[in-house]
Amino acid sequence: MLSAIVLSKNSSHDITRTLKSLAFCDEIIVIDDFSDDNTVELSEKIGAKVYRHRLDSFAEARNFGMTKAQNEWNLFIDDDEVVENDLGDEILKQVQDDTKGYNGYFIKRAEFWHDKELDYGEVWKARRKGLIRLVKSGSGKWEGRVHERFITDGSIGRLNNFLHHYPHPDVESFLRHINKYSTMRSEELEAKEAGINILTVFFYPLLKFFYSYIILLGFLDGSAGFIYSFMMSFHSFLTRGKLMVRRLS
Repeated sequence: MLSAIVLSKNSSHDITRTLKSLAFCDEIIVIDDFSDDNTVELSEKIGAKVYRHRLDSFAEARNFGMTKAQNEWNLFIDDDEVVENDLGDEILKQVQDDTKGYNGYFIKRAEFWHDKELDYGEVWKARRKGLIRLVKSGSGKWEGRVHERFITDGSIGRLNNFLHHYPHPDVESFLRHINKYSTMRSEELEAKEAGINILTVFFYPLLKFFYSYIILLGFLDGSAGFIYSFMMSFHSFLTRGKLMVRRLS
């Protein structure tokens, strides 16, 4: 009835907690990007099926995961996310009583950083609107290398309970993620032949910080809100800076 598909990369510090929270699923699949820690061993110990696949494109990895799933519904989870009991119960209720004809569901995500739950700023959209993470097999496909989205002709429902997200346990890991994802995003923009100039490299991150910290009320999350908004603006700077360097090469 329900397969959980988890993307992982060197996540031995998180993967056990994530996979244990998916015990309500009929099948757990881990798509692992050739981790060099014990992520695979920990996953298999819990009973997950592990497949090695490069995470050069998140959409491609999710689509690959769907080809391995054996059930009608697929729940997509990252290795730093946790499904609490209330959300798990709601997911089971929806897939067992599949009478609404939805091809998928938005799941709202609560973001935690340094033990603080963030309510505003960069995380506002995912917290209010949610992300499509529960989808019916064969109803569509994922597109987009970094900011992937599920494309379907059918209608999408919305769940009430929150998926919990625990990214970036420290600033060092935050910077590693930003460096990795900004490279992937710059390559994606390059493939789309996106325009770039010095003004864009300089002003886009500033405008992004203003939008996240002021317009989306990131300042209400205190110092954590400031750091989070600043770091994501830095991600925008690196993305466009790397794109400009590519054009100059």
